[in-house]
Amino acid sequence: MISKKLKSAMWGRSILVACVLLVSASLACAGPHKMSKDLEGKKGSDQVDVIVQFSHMPTAANHRKVLKRGGKLKKELRLFKSGAYRVPASELADLVADPEVVHISPDRPIRSTSTGTPVIDFHTDTVNAPVAWAQGLDGTGIGVAIIDSGIAPVSDLNSQNLVYSQDFVGDNGGSPSDLYGHGTHVAGIIAGTGKNSRGNSVKYTFQGIAKNAPLINLRVLGQDGSGTDSDVIEAIQTAIQLKDTYNIRVINLSVGRGVYESYTVDPLCQAVEQAWAAGIVVVVSAGNDGRDNSAGTNGYGTITAPGNDPYVITVGAMNTLGTADRTDDVPASYSSKGPTLWDQVVKPDLVAPGNLIVSLYNPGDTLNQEFPANAIPYSLYVANGTSTHSKDYFVLSGTSMAAPMVSGAAALLLQQNPALTPDQLKVRLMKTAFKNLVPNATATDSVTGQTFSLQADIFTVGAGYLDIQAALADTYLAPSTPGAAMSPAAALDSDGNVVMVNSNSVLSGQNAFGLDSDGLSVMWGTSAMGTDSSGLSVMWGTAFSGTDSSGFSVMWGTAAMAGTDSSGFSVMWGTSSASAESVMWGCSVMWGSSTSGAEVSAHGDSWKK
Repeated sequence: MISKKLKSAMWGRSILVACVLLVSASLACAGPHKMSKDLEGKKGSDQVDVIVQFSHMPTAANHRKVLKRGGKLKKELRLFKSGAYRVPASELADLVADPEVVHISPDRPIRSTSTGTPVIDFHTDTVNAPVAWAQGLDGTGIGVAIIDSGIAPVSDLNSQNLVYSQDFVGDNGGSPSDLYGHGTHVAGIIAGTGKNSRGNSVKYTFQGIAKNAPLINLRVLGQDGSGTDSDVIEAIQTAIQLKDTYNIRVINLSVGRGVYESYTVDPLCQAVEQAWAAGIVVVVSAGNDGRDNSAGTNGYGTITAPGNDPYVITVGAMNTLGTADRTDDVPASYSSKGPTLWDQVVKPDLVAPGNLIVSLYNPGDTLNQEFPANAIPYSLYVANGTSTHSKDYFVLSGTSMAAPMVSGAAALLLQQNPALTPDQLKVRLMKTAFKNLVPNATATDSVTGQTFSLQADIFTVGAGYLDIQAALADTYLAPSTPGAAMSPAAALDSDGNVVMVNSNSVLSGQNAFGLDSDGLSVMWGTSAMGTDSSGLSVMWGTAFSGTDSSGFSVMWGTAAMAGTDSSGFSVMWGTSSASAESVMWGCSVMWGSSTSGAEVSAHGDSWKK
């Protein structure tokens, strides 16, 4: 039994909203609250930018209802039964009363999820990408849509592979080129050719995960790295419309913003779900708020939207510590942690390298101006090279860098087996993720010197560390229907214990994917995925992931990673205390023992453990 004090510490301030587990992704579950709370205080003639979701594809008559209230149509988002408008705040209450209006949200600002510091990284080796390359896999034919700040015309990106570009911002004369520098870096992680780091004198080669994948450049972030929900939604809509033309199978979203409402009504989340339903794998960065202790949760509950959506693959960041050996890798201190606000979805889904990642840039872009020292010296990758800054390669840290690792991996898996659905691919990546992670460590900010405690628990690393070799070797096929691989939710059962439930199901655990022999929910398919000795289902893994001494399943890990407390109950990703109660996700207290301050630095972690 978990004490009330520990429950309170675990959920943190405002993380568990009304203790309600939402059981459907349908907009019909929106209930009577049809307007986001952050709009309720708006009054008078102030103009507000909003996204209005309708019960059907909006018609000219729907638009007129807004216009006659003094509104202006900014964008038609017909594919998502929505429109982006500017309206007087005084008209919102009248507009929300329209029976054809499902929900009204602000057209919220969104930003990239990278931080700004240099050294050689070993991310491709850590995730076993060379194994795929040796098999002849390079992403050929698998379109990846990069919804970001654009892509600059740099020589390390194959111009023939940049098959389509479109600007949605309008601050650069309609040009889709990258003025900020973020999208180019992301594109290099996915499909950089390594051209300018090849040659007899080169010590290291900076090659993307899927260097021959066709790229679809959809620019939604301006020169300062910011954008809006409606721009991102319009870009997602475009990707869906162009899916068959360019065989778009993957969308990379290294962008995010705060979570203000349930994913079931958030227009950004509803857009990514439409892409998922259209057969496109959506990979989203988790966010960089893992150091934020302003709510007293040590960074838990900070996943950003649309990474809070249970359909998509949400990716957190790992620190390779400057080695190719993944067994010493630790979570990046800034990587946002779950569960998600409002819905308590277990996120991230998995993690990938995101700290001090070397990729491409265009000299003079905004990030280069802000962090000129992040352009690595030639001496780091060229034998007898000078300390002069490279004109090709730049270092960034953040979950923005981790997400394209997974997008590139998805392109390789889809090249190997084009028949994989988004849900089947998500399950395969999570099931095969490397789980033998360092359970506890510390990280030091490379500039401020501030130290943070790290813990590889389920709300920090999800199912584990991206392993491309293992994913390519796996043959398990999960159910193919959209939603079959929805991330589970954390909830409190009738006894007050924390349990994991399929976010599509009621608390009884009943779901459409079968029950194990004890009638308990089997998250990612059938009990063939493995049960422990007591017959309980093992999430995201197989029986070899280990059991504790009582025979209870060890979720997301191995017996070596999880101890047992004095009562023999499973200790998930933590260490035992003197207490006879189960110690979940922590070192004597829920969520870990870190008491670090709330300062969030814009720099990566150093390599000091």
